[in-house]
Amino acid sequence: MSDTVKKKLTAAKLSDQVAALKKAFDAADCIIVGAGAGLSTAAGFVYDGERFRKHFADFAEKYGFSDMYSGGFYPYATPEEFWAFWSRNIYINRFENGANPLYQKLLTLVKDKDYFVITTNVDHQFQAAGFDKKRLFYTQGDYGLFQCSKPCCEKTYDNEETIRQMVQRQKNMRVPTELIPHCPICQKTMSLNLRSDDTFVEDAGWHAAAERYRKYLATHLSKKILFMDLGTGYNTPGIIKYPFWRMTMECEEATLACINIKDTDVPAEIADKSLCIAADIGAVIDMLTKE
Repeated sequence: MSDTVKKKLTAAKLSDQVAALKKAFDAADCIIVGAGAGLSTAAGFVYDGERFRKHFADFAEKYGFSDMYSGGFYPYATPEEFWAFWSRNIYINRFENGANPLYQKLLTLVKDKDYFVITTNVDHQFQAAGFDKKRLFYTQGDYGLFQCSKPCCEKTYDNEETIRQMVQRQKNMRVPTELIPHCPICQKTMSLNLRSDDTFVEDAGWHAAAERYRKYLATHLSKKILFMDLGTGYNTPGIIKYPFWRMTMECEEATLACINIKDTDVPAEIADKSLCIAADIGAVIDMLTKE
């Protein structure tokens, strides 16, 4: 079979899958979006390749890593170098750009539905696109927040001004020492509000969002519900993927749509209630908004 024929068959199959998804979407009383790293990757926030080389060529040459994820775990010798890397990382993934077109299309798709979003992404793209903050639960933190590195309290602090200064003033892969952030309460160094260990701070905003999500589930699981798994994988499947499987199994009128380049498998028990679309999320959302 020629590549052209294969592509035509693939396109036809994808259009059929999207048509089935559109039918489930229109029939649903409510939508729960579960968003993982695959969604931001589809939106252009890739952590390797040319985008990495453009912003981190000096770090790559010195330390040999080839993506931002690896660079984030490197044991830098000084806090000045640590914050040089991280301020660039945060700036390009959180502050540099405005609303992302893919997230805007997703908002256009769900804004007139009864929806809620739970996400493991920390890049603030849902907020930037204009999603209702009271319908968002970002479970793993936010690039735009500092917290005490040895939490003396359950508080977080906006970091945009400091991050921008770090990016503008760093030289030779180091930020000025006076820009290294310290907790205003105990004076220990600050860290990022990212869930990587047991020091992660769940502040008042985090708990309020968690409670809103809990109440949403409590009042909506008896309805005709569509779970949309957009780009979650097996790094932290216990947050979105596995709960979506369980709720799809338990809820009589639930449908699960899993959309990603990979990791679209589901248990056999819910296969007849699931739409597994192994394709680019951006292409699927684009087709869905045009259906």
